Amino acid sequence: MDTAWIPPPEVIARAQVTRLARELGCADFAALQRFSVAQPEAYWRHLMGFLRIAWSRDPTGYVSLPDGPAFPDWFPDGELNWVDTIFGWGRDPARRDRPAIIAECEDGTVRSITWGEMEARVLSFAAGLRARGLQRGDRIGLLMEGGIEAVVTFLGISALGAICVPLFSGFGVDAIVARLSGCGARALVATSGFHRRGRLVDIAGLIREVRPNLPGLELLIQKGAPAPDAVAWEDVEAPPTQDLPARMGPDDPLMVIYTSGTTGKPKGAVHTHGSFPLKVAHDAAVHFDIAPDDRFCWPADMGWIAGSLILSCALTRGATLVCYDGAPDFPDWGRMAGLVERHRVTHFGASPTLIRSLAGNMPHSIAADLSSLRLLVTAGEGIDPEHFLWYQRHIGGDRCPVINYTGGTEVTGGLLGNVPVLPIVPAGFNAISPGVSVDVLDDSGRPVREQVGELAILAPFVGMTRAFWQDRERYIETYWSRFPGIWVHGDLAIRREDGVFFLRGRSDDTLKIAGKRLGSAEVEEVLLAIPGVAEAAAIGVEDAAKGQKLVVFVVAAKDAPADFAEAIVPRVERHLGRAFRPAAVHVVAELPKTRSLKIMRRVIRNLYSGQPPGDLTALDNPSALAPLRALAV
Repeated sequence: MDTAWIPPPEVIARAQVTRLARELGCADFAALQRFSVAQPEAYWRHLMGFLRIAWSRDPTGYVSLPDGPAFPDWFPDGELNWVDTIFGWGRDPARRDRPAIIAECEDGTVRSITWGEMEARVLSFAAGLRARGLQRGDRIGLLMEGGIEAVVTFLGISALGAICVPLFSGFGVDAIVARLSGCGARALVATSGFHRRGRLVDIAGLIREVRPNLPGLELLIQKGAPAPDAVAWEDVEAPPTQDLPARMGPDDPLMVIYTSGTTGKPKGAVHTHGSFPLKVAHDAAVHFDIAPDDRFCWPADMGWIAGSLILSCALTRGATLVCYDGAPDFPDWGRMAGLVERHRVTHFGASPTLIRSLAGNMPHSIAADLSSLRLLVTAGEGIDPEHFLWYQRHIGGDRCPVINYTGGTEVTGGLLGNVPVLPIVPAGFNAISPGVSVDVLDDSGRPVREQVGELAILAPFVGMTRAFWQDRERYIETYWSRFPGIWVHGDLAIRREDGVFFLRGRSDDTLKIAGKRLGSAEVEEVLLAIPGVAEAAAIGVEDAAKGQKLVVFVVAAKDAPADFAEAIVPRVERHLGRAFRPAAVHVVAELPKTRSLKIMRRVIRNLYSGQPPGDLTALDNPSALAPLRALAV
């Protein structure tokens, strides 16, 4: 089956992207996409009104490039705070008392907050942060389960003009310390704990281990049972003043969110008030077709880009955000379907890992009334056609398009993403996101069709990171060093002659486990700290449940204890979190290396997966290959 979705005329007629194209004088989506790239200033000028973006001072242009395409200055002379766009939806008296957030806990408790209540609480929280000494530009960590408090905290930090640093709730001590110390965070807002499958996850205990390693962390704010030296989340409030939300420039940061590459420490992607929220609001309308009073549910951890993207998608479009803070299979696999039924969700998002799990546990996973749904989203990793179709058929009832969507931590929203007004191919992408110029390039930088190449972005785009935190050189090296003036994203892709794209995995060594990204260097740093480990390599291997699983290879030191390998799995889990628990540990005599002594993880991954090793011209020790082939799964 090559086509999963043929858009009915009524879907095309009511879609927001159809209205946008009509207002811009474009005959169809293809014309809209061409217009958005050829005339970006006109496109984004119109979008400001279409998306109801609230500027306190209108910009005088689209972009300025005094430092070249890698460092664009967006919307020169403009002034805004992105939370004003959200507040604008609730200032309509007819909507002020409607729910902005509905939060369901794992124990079944449901709470909600109206648009009016949310604005008041966000401004009070921002004023409370300032009363405790925090100010514009300060970095503030956020380690909380999804829900009302997490959203209020995220928006409150922005309203103050400070910078949020989201943290994954499954991180271990080292991962948290690396991120908070890397950006010089002055404060941390954290939960004391939350429940997963009925059992308490003790975040308070984790924070006690973290704090001695962060001498610059001056303030701890905790939801739940605060530590003796912490401030209770509920007590962080003060009367708002007229200067809140703070007036910000388009290029002022609102968030530093860390992602991992193949080498070195985590990279802190910087996102700004005039880029990240505008791209998210754009994609929410164009790709997800979210309209005011829709209900959007996409359970995701606040520590990943998906957490902030999802809340921004819903709230910048005037929709209700439906949160869930528990395990998707508790008390059984019917939890997600029940969530949709109870809260009449119209838009539901799920990672391919979750979709595979739901499919493996049907019919229980779909035993609910899902008739409120009108659109589905999947993102975070590659999905296979079989489970793409399962999702459309069994969750969407074959009446909802599945929006396959891919971007990344460094690019905010979509580079590629389905739109509901075009036919959709299983596991494919039927469109380049408007406003972004994307192609697939060969090793010489030439566009290619019907063959695997590098996914590349050909011009600056709204949503791209404003470099890495205090590391412009690494940013340039990571994305802009291969072809002049072109962002090479690190994804392998195929572009068919008919314009449909397919992703074919990462072109670097980044690990992506259950949709969560981790650099091999972070894992290897933990491994090399274990007595008895002389060398180490970490790879991601395809896995039916998680998308990828972590497999590690170590070389024993000469004085290694006989049982040194037994410490590896628990040590990695403790330092990086349970999500990154190795699926297998292999002790080998040597690792394949280049002449400059760089470990060839690509070769290890290929051999272990039963594939040809690839280019071996740089290999210095071919004797390392046969043992790896013998381990092939």
